[in-house]
Amino acid sequence: MAVELNHTVIFSRDKRASAEFLAEVLGLEVGAPFGPFVPVDTGNGVTLDYYDAGDTAFTPGHYAFLVPDEEFDTMIGRLERMKVTYYADPSHNEPGRTNRLFGGRGAYFDDPDGHNMEIITRPYARP
Repeated sequence: MAVELNHTVIFSRDKRASAEFLAEVLGLEVGAPFGPFVPVDTGNGVTLDYYDAGDTAFTPGHYAFLVPDEEFDTMIGRLERMKVTYYADPSHNEPGRTNRLFGGRGAYFDDPDGHNMEIITRPYARP
């Protein structure tokens, strides 16, 4: 049996707004609420379950999305239309630029809760 990631919880201050933000950038749909979660389903069967953290402090995470090369420019255009700064690097030192790591294209951007989101068109090469 292969082990697959099924879902993960993403803490937020406003689960609906955060789910809608990411869904808009990626061209996905926000699902119907499921218990305390607002889900965003990805194309590979993984669900991102947004959850309101309330007053609980949380550390923003990093989420990388493998996207079709032909959709990359559309996603960058959505970020620009939404007035969201994107970066070529994970430390956010190269604003308004994309990268060409591993023969693909990539960009980083923050979601409304400070999670460092990444879109890439090629998976990272692993040794």
